[in-house]
Amino acid sequence: MNYNQKPANQTCCSQSATTNGLDVTTEMEVGRTDFYIGLTLAVSSSAFIGGSFILKKKGLLRLASKGSMRAGQGGYAYLKEWLWWAGLISMGAGEAANFAAYAFAPATLVTPLGALSVLVSAILSSYFLNERLNVHGKIGCLLCIMGSTVMVIHAPQEEEVASLTAMAEKLKDPGFIVFAVCVVGSSLVLIFAVAPRFGQKNVLVYILICSVIGSLSVSCVKGLGIGIKELFAGTAVLKEPLFWSLVICLIICVSVQISYLNKALDIYNTSLVTPIYYVFFTTSVMACSAILFKEWLSMTTDGIVGTISGFLTIILGIFLLHAFKDITFNWDSLPFYLRKGPQGFPWGNQPYVAVPTLDTQSEDEIKLSRDGGSKGGWATHQRAS
Repeated sequence: MNYNQKPANQTCCSQSATTNGLDVTTEMEVGRTDFYIGLTLAVSSSAFIGGSFILKKKGLLRLASKGSMRAGQGGYAYLKEWLWWAGLISMGAGEAANFAAYAFAPATLVTPLGALSVLVSAILSSYFLNERLNVHGKIGCLLCIMGSTVMVIHAPQEEEVASLTAMAEKLKDPGFIVFAVCVVGSSLVLIFAVAPRFGQKNVLVYILICSVIGSLSVSCVKGLGIGIKELFAGTAVLKEPLFWSLVICLIICVSVQISYLNKALDIYNTSLVTPIYYVFFTTSVMACSAILFKEWLSMTTDGIVGTISGFLTIILGIFLLHAFKDITFNWDSLPFYLRKGPQGFPWGNQPYVAVPTLDTQSEDEIKLSRDGGSKGGWATHQRAS
């Protein structure tokens, strides 16, 4: 009898455990690969979109130098300018990359990284459009990079939804249904009751409409991205009613967003609209993602704190980049005691004088009293006078 031979059931259990371990490892590797693919697509999307603004602006400036009718005057000469078309193609590539990023990475990561497009646009405009980037802008760019890095490090790397079937189950969640009803109800109130009265007086009205509707549009984009990913894998998703429902919902949401965002940009300054819209839109998307995809449940406490900290850092960077971009800041703006004089010292040619201390003051008083005693009446006369 061979005592080294394992029982059949023990062998099967060990093989099953090994197989399950391999499956878990494989799923983790696939999830990590998808995360990096989504991260790369999100960053490249920001680069394409940020560069598209520079290309379009460069093309419009060339037309203005030639004396053609400008777009603001109702002209369409930019349709003949190849730089403008290059900018349009770049923006299309960026939006396509952003659309694909939602299929691979969590929305909590993809949406905040949209701030990098503002960063790319600001840096490129300082080099190619001679738009000066002041100290506040440079600090804002640095904060955007730091905040984005922190968010990438702490973002959830595992995707909760990998198919339209799982997406359908998520959409049936009572928490998301309540959230969607609140979004639609508040949007209708803002559109029909608040916007006609206060839309042209308060910048938050139109931006709130765009932001809360945008949370649903991003969810639709993520669902469609997952569906297209399944379509390339050979799944017949075009027969699924959910796929076309998401398409219709996305068209409605994007139409409302574009309409009210254009109204906000037409009435208010772009430097005011852009940072406020980014903050409210990203916050709405992160809230919707937390409720629908439950991405935050798999995160540790330090991961949640890191993600929120990174997001707040990006907000601060965007604020500095836009709020103070028209302020001229140079060394003459510094306080007097921080300016450097000709000799390299903050106080210029002023001689160094030690700050008096209590001990020095007491010694001076003792010396004064001694001098007064020796000089007699003259010192007394001076004190009396």
